[in-house]
Amino acid sequence: MTLEEQAATLSPTEIVAVLAENANLKRQLEWFQRQLFGRKSEKRLREPDPAQLPLAGMLTAPVAAADQPPSPTETVKAYQRRVRFTGADVADEGELRFDDSVPIQEILLSNPAVKDLPPDAYEVISEKVTYRLAQRPGAYVILKYRRPVIKRKDTAILSCPAAPPAIFEKSFPDVSLVANLLIDKFVYHLPLYRQHQRLQQAGIRLSRSTLTQWVQRAADLLEPIYYALLSSILQSWLLLMDETPLKAGRREKGKLHRGYLWPLYGDQDEVAFPFSASRAQAVVREALGTFCGVLLTDGYSVYERFAQQTSAILHAQCWAHTRRQFEKAQGAEPRLVAEALKRIATLYQEEAKIQALGLAGVAKLAHRGEYSKPLVDEFFAWLKQTVIAEVILPTNPFGQAARYALEREAGLRVFLANPDVPLDTNQLEREIRPVALGRKNWLFCWTEVGARHVGIIYSVLASCRLQGVDPYVYLVDALQRVDTHPALEVHLLTPRLWKQHFADQPLRSDLDRLSS
Repeated sequence: MTLEEQAATLSPTEIVAVLAENANLKRQLEWFQRQLFGRKSEKRLREPDPAQLPLAGMLTAPVAAADQPPSPTETVKAYQRRVRFTGADVADEGELRFDDSVPIQEILLSNPAVKDLPPDAYEVISEKVTYRLAQRPGAYVILKYRRPVIKRKDTAILSCPAAPPAIFEKSFPDVSLVANLLIDKFVYHLPLYRQHQRLQQAGIRLSRSTLTQWVQRAADLLEPIYYALLSSILQSWLLLMDETPLKAGRREKGKLHRGYLWPLYGDQDEVAFPFSASRAQAVVREALGTFCGVLLTDGYSVYERFAQQTSAILHAQCWAHTRRQFEKAQGAEPRLVAEALKRIATLYQEEAKIQALGLAGVAKLAHRGEYSKPLVDEFFAWLKQTVIAEVILPTNPFGQAARYALEREAGLRVFLANPDVPLDTNQLEREIRPVALGRKNWLFCWTEVGARHVGIIYSVLASCRLQGVDPYVYLVDALQRVDTHPALEVHLLTPRLWKQHFADQPLRSDLDRLSS
């Protein structure tokens, strides 16, 4: 039977269903093509200003010289062309920029012109310096501690100095190695097997499982700091929350279980990544505990249901996720989507003005009430009218985006009454990006315990970045200090408070002391 004969046998209802399915498949194909080949940025290109003079207007016939007023003159500095760099010797330090922390190895070159002359036959009148940027393959160092055994002649008692304490009992990694191991994997996304290959190329023989054990033991040491960090975040009055997938643990043969990290961003620029094996509402309840304040999230329904059951939480919704829903409907209703995106963009323009003016508190709230609130009112009024007037079907992507926004209108208006509530969760999403980059490199966690360790280390390193703390200096200090630090004061070792109490005189590794 041909396609025409099959179409003739279909009822009108079946034809409408086939057309709808065909349109849905086209949208899916367009989405996949965009993911593979298209532009993924959500930034909108600025439309041309109609008031600006077009290029064609500049090419009109010139006015007669007699009708033109005399042009003003101005004396300008003569132009000097810079000598083009040819790859030859760098003339001075200005061409190669580096700070004082970069080690310099000096090499003195002999002058062949005076090779056979005695020293008193010439004099050095000046010196030219050339810089080259070099790298050692795998800068690993073996620290050899020599401990002399002494026998006193009068008492015949033997004595020997104790070996320096190690961060891991009965193990040989220096704290500098463990700190760099964590930074390479969780900051620069270098999997352990690649670090193992680099160790082998440097002439060091270790089992790959040994590196895994060191990461696990380091996470165990940092675990009290992680819980103190999480406790500090939950004391915030404004909390940003999201979830991101992470494969961890085997579900069945050949497949890995899909777990989730639930990042929490506090109002003191701290972030934590608790791990859970599911995405259920019970996880939100367990993670937030007795939190009281404003909870800013995306449109995932479990947050809304949890907030409705807890009177102490005011649920705010993210405008960036709302905008994203309309952006996905670009192919179905380009005219309506362009209007929706334009209206949302005006909200962000007002936020940019607030930031440029440096407004805060009451002044910021007043600006939002005067300028942003009318824009929000007009947006939702236009949305309701458009859905009715244009007869937008529920299956239409624009209709789905409109329903997404209208169902969350109350949460999207929260920022109008709270000056310190941002429009979106972009602050938190920026901290999730390293997790996504890590997944593309080390792919998964073999166990759920390993995934929990990943969350601990990400929490510490991300908070270091937010607080402007060097992660290497922090880890070298914290890994040595945490074992002997009073348990009741472990909160002082979180990156924010560590910066205030210990950053001036941090504990260092023996390698750093030898290098200085």
